[in-house]
Amino acid sequence: MRRLVLIVLVAVSAVAVALGISDVDGDDGHRAGRASANESSSTSSSTTTTTRPRRGSGQPVTLAFGGDSHFEGNLRYLLDSNPGGMFAPIAPTLAAADVAMVNLETAIATGGSPDPKNYNFRARPSAFEALRAAGVDVVTMANNHGRDYGAAGLTETLAAKARTPLAVLAIGANATEAYEPWITTLKGQRLAFFAATDVLDDWLIDAWTATDTQPGLAAKKGAAVDRLVDGIRATRPDADTIVVDLHWGVEGSSYPSPRQQELAEQLVDAGADIVVGSHSHRVETAGRLDGALVDYGLGNFAFYNESGPSGVTGVLRVTVTGRDIDDYQWLPARISGGIPRLLSGSAAAADDAAFAARRACAGLAP
Repeated sequence: MRRLVLIVLVAVSAVAVALGISDVDGDDGHRAGRASANESSSTSSSTTTTTRPRRGSGQPVTLAFGGDSHFEGNLRYLLDSNPGGMFAPIAPTLAAADVAMVNLETAIATGGSPDPKNYNFRARPSAFEALRAAGVDVVTMANNHGRDYGAAGLTETLAAKARTPLAVLAIGANATEAYEPWITTLKGQRLAFFAATDVLDDWLIDAWTATDTQPGLAAKKGAAVDRLVDGIRATRPDADTIVVDLHWGVEGSSYPSPRQQELAEQLVDAGADIVVGSHSHRVETAGRLDGALVDYGLGNFAFYNESGPSGVTGVLRVTVTGRDIDDYQWLPARISGGIPRLLSGSAAAADDAAFAARRACAGLAP
């Protein structure tokens, strides 16, 4: 009888292994079925391998995210006159985070020739100084303005990038540099930050996208569509938290497009823990997607157009411990004189309620 019981137990165990059944209780149950797929060894191209503990060192890290930023209009005057203090109204909020990140939507150049497009943005290298003084630690330049001033402007931008201690992502002398994540260790946690653009005019894709032999941007378009995903998968085993900042969406829309939702799923499947982005110039919403956190639209941040919904802004504050999103909060603000200024009282409550109301339409959980 004992031998029969052992045979039955072995058979049951074999079936369980074949079906991929695993225990997802406790911390690892946070992402349920997807956690077991993403965090165990597999030969499947749709899964990743994680070798670090789910919560890393166990120490929470606070991140702050802002949207589209440039230095045109009144911001140009502020940059020339007071780069170290121009962001004073919002600097304490950014500096309070362990890492603060924004989308820098401009070439960093004084020369070059503008590409023939509707809007061209550029700023002096002192823009990097202004952002660092504001408490920003990392920027992405993968957007539809990062190479606005042609090859000469790009050369200037890369030279300025090489000189600044600010982490500048998604633009480089070649594809290896452009797609390389910024990896930093804080409180014993190893964080990896990726960035790319899904927004480029078709006629700009070839000229603007970094390749093995051409400087440019990290783009999630054309032949480069899988490079970002492959990078996330390759980094997953050695990272506690993976963040992706993507330039995406439809200008003027307060809700994510089907393309954005598709990309969010793809990035989370690849191993991203936090996915944020901007481009629509509208604050959209944030929420949980299979245990990861997704924000579809951070809106404008430091921007010359502050009228109506273009001036609605804020800071997304996220507390994360390894792969677990402990908490997140939208801090509503308004752009005034080009600079974000936090709201309070009933105005902040109304913005926060609208932010939350859009979550269900975006297919996100609280």
